[in-house]
Amino acid sequence: MGRDASGGAPDASVVIDAADIDAFWRDGVVCLRQVMPPAWLERMADPIERALADTTTTTNLTALGTAVVPDAMLGDRGATGPRGQFLAGTDHWKVDPDFADFALTSPLPAIVAQLLRTSHVYLYEDSVLVKEPGTREPTAFHQDMGYFHLEGDQVCTTWVPLDPVTPATGAVVFARGSHRWERDFRPNWFVSQQSMPDTDGEDTPDVFASPGEYDLITFDTQPGDITVHHARTLHGATANTSPTLRRRAISVRYCGDDARHHIRRGAQLKPHHHHMAEGDPAEHEGCPRAWPPSPVPGG
Repeated sequence: MGRDASGGAPDASVVIDAADIDAFWRDGVVCLRQVMPPAWLERMADPIERALADTTTTTNLTALGTAVVPDAMLGDRGATGPRGQFLAGTDHWKVDPDFADFALTSPLPAIVAQLLRTSHVYLYEDSVLVKEPGTREPTAFHQDMGYFHLEGDQVCTTWVPLDPVTPATGAVVFARGSHRWERDFRPNWFVSQQSMPDTDGEDTPDVFASPGEYDLITFDTQPGDITVHHARTLHGATANTSPTLRRRAISVRYCGDDARHHIRRGAQLKPHHHHMAEGDPAEHEGCPRAWPPSPVPGG
């Protein structure tokens, strides 16, 4: 197993307050201030650029939306001038040891173990999410669980910004308490509310179109802050209207003791999960254990 950004043991130094744990379960999201050491953020800057250049793991969602749902894309399609790109990738940990170390040995697994109240934490996937300056499209509201071949209450998404983030540059917006609605929403294309074909559940509501109908919460964040939300919490993100500022973030998704594989019709199945059957525990080499850490050889 890898070590932390400074060469020490896997990082278990962050202790989460009971109030933050309660907020996570009550609201479906919590913002934790200055829990990610600067050394980790510095280390991950270059890997993010490598990920963006790797078309096998990263997709230009702006271009995808234009091709797949040109009449249903969010944002001001009639605007002129330079257009930023919304870039997103998945499963970088499978091809880049720096991402694997970040997901498995940064403070994130210990934080998640406390928030989920779980004895074990397993890595489900990671993602790079970048909105370049002038990215016009917001991220459509969606529910992460609709994309995951998982079932269980101990499933969450961590979101780690590498830049200062405000609503002007692409802040994430959450529908507070939506993880307790007991409703399954169909996955969409992220740059459109249009649901993906042949998927199950309800169409996700267009929260941005009627924000007054929901209890919305967002956080201005600085590098070092993170948010953690439940996999059933509805959330989206604003456009990046800044002409100069990027919005870079790494998102890592984890699950706990009660998670089981649940094959969702129409959702893409990862190649390293093809051997899994309905009801199998999320404990295998395709979902490596992140907490408690394995002993370091020779340590």
